Amino acid sequence: MTRWTPTQVAGLAPDASSLTAARRLARPGPWSDTGSTETLLWGKCQGSGKTPYQVSIDLTGPAFRCSCPSRKLPCKHGLALLLLWVDGSGGVAESAEAAGFAQEWAAERSARGGARAAGDAARQTRTPDPAAAAKRLEERLALMDGGMDDFARWLTDLARSGTASARQQSYVWWDGAAARLVDAHLPGLADDVRSVGGAVSGRPDWAERLLLAIGRWWTATRAWAARESLDEGQMGDLRAYLGWSTSTDSVRRADAVTDRWVVLGAHRSDDGRLQQQRTWLLGSATGETVQVLDFAAGGQVLPVARVVGSSLEATVARYPGAAVRRALFVDEPAVADESVRMPSGVALEDARSAAARTWGLNPWARRVPVVLADVRVGVDRVVDAEGARVSLTEDADVWTLLALTGGRPARVFGELEESRLRPLTVVLDDEVVGL
Repeated sequence: MTRWTPTQVAGLAPDASSLTAARRLARPGPWSDTGSTETLLWGKCQGSGKTPYQVSIDLTGPAFRCSCPSRKLPCKHGLALLLLWVDGSGGVAESAEAAGFAQEWAAERSARGGARAAGDAARQTRTPDPAAAAKRLEERLALMDGGMDDFARWLTDLARSGTASARQQSYVWWDGAAARLVDAHLPGLADDVRSVGGAVSGRPDWAERLLLAIGRWWTATRAWAARESLDEGQMGDLRAYLGWSTSTDSVRRADAVTDRWVVLGAHRSDDGRLQQQRTWLLGSATGETVQVLDFAAGGQVLPVARVVGSSLEATVARYPGAAVRRALFVDEPAVADESVRMPSGVALEDARSAAARTWGLNPWARRVPVVLADVRVGVDRVVDAEGARVSLTEDADVWTLLALTGGRPARVFGELEESRLRPLTVVLDDEVVGL
């Protein structure tokens, strides 16, 4: 296993405070019984109590276990052990055999993986009741038809009264429309309506945002009415936008591809109800970029992010869709021996043209992945070598970008979201840094 860089370890931290605490612990003093094999890393860290915390790390995941009470994943002890290992100064020695507590945890993980595989196989052998399934589908479609018809009338009234009147409406007006969509089994569309409602009352570019949304919404109502004429990819994109989920079992059976994938970047968000983690992967053979989505709600913890810039040997199954397709790992990916280089990037206008083609295929895509070459970072925008510029999203990590680049041109991977860019990764002198 090639040792990671400190930057890659920092990219796994759930927050800045965890990373700061980990750096204070990344020294031999608090640690005992440390060691590493090709795939496992372990050690004991002395805390405030008598019994040291047992820390185990599966480097292929990566996956973490620590006996401390922290709910963060990874906790400061796991990050500190990784930093100690990355340092390579002998704080973590190589060993032919893992410590007992690390071996036990690795065996438990393997057993859970086998149990999941057995459960998946069992579900695939079950014979569903076709009559009951057809009735459930008919009832859902009837609710969705009614909800989309009601939403189309709401949109027509909005157009007739003028978009300026929308700014005078209270949030209750937007929330009421969204609640009716939720009742009609259209939660994805409801979330979009709530998001735009908040933007209309609080953003200076509200008019542009609203016009784009109205076009997106009206296209969805017309596409739903003509859904019988849509192909599988178009229907997949529409379903994803409306919030009609596709079962993971059907995804795994339908469209899987094995490739060596480079982790382009990742982003976490939290709206107070649901945490989301997006991981972007680029296939070296297919040349396709897909996104893997993870969710956590109600006190659940998101899985540890993949190391940005690393290469994974994996089979992914792709959800139905025409563009910006979602994917899931069919099995646990393996870290590749050799890294796949990050793509070289394009000028901003070429990226915008590519994004326009993507939105032409999928008008409901929230964001489009792009790699930009030779851009300079400003406080609120990036500018490429040809002078083209794009504003940054409000949640962009601008100060970290400025500190890393220092005004130098750099390669940046990010998400084009409407007319703005959210940088996720920067490449400097062939070093890949996740933001």
